[in-house]
Amino acid sequence: MSKISKAAKAVKKLDTGGIIRAIVRSGQASPGPPLGPILGQKGIPIGQFCKDFNEKTKELKEGIPLPVQIHVKPDRTYDLKIGQPTVSYFLKQAAGIAKGAGKTGHETAGMVSVRAVYEIAKVKAEDECFKMRNTSLETVVRSIIGSARSLGIKVVKDLSADEYKVFLERREEKLKADAEAAAVAAAEALGKKK
Repeated sequence: MSKISKAAKAVKKLDTGGIIRAIVRSGQASPGPPLGPILGQKGIPIGQFCKDFNEKTKELKEGIPLPVQIHVKPDRTYDLKIGQPTVSYFLKQAAGIAKGAGKTGHETAGMVSVRAVYEIAKVKAEDECFKMRNTSLETVVRSIIGSARSLGIKVVKDLSADEYKVFLERREEKLKADAEAAAVAAAEALGKKK
């Protein structure tokens, strides 16, 4: 066996641990997929991790998606870093919607004001990923506006509560009509097959 192949084998055996990145809902870490198998492969005690995570997030509203970094050490211990909630969560909460648009660019799922985007940007600017890059607040705002666009959320200057209520009612009616039309089309398609 050559010296190079011996060195390569030694490098393969040396496991530096690594970092696991995931998005976990606050208070809902469980040993099942997708988190359980990933942690199991690294040798982390899954039950202990779930208990630690749920304990650290117990003061938050349950179900908030949180980005998590798990630094796995060679002795199978870990350091847990929990970030701010995701931008999409903040945008959907500000717009008062449960999910984004089905056809991005063709329909508007909701609206948020520039003020709301600015408030989200101030919170997200504290995130490690933006701090490491020394990102300006303007860049964070542009990033959030891009995320809003991809969710089908329109960013407007001013947003009155009455106008937005009318918009949401019309959108709900349109979604119901679209669902009924899809059901009729599906029934017709089944009728033609028989």
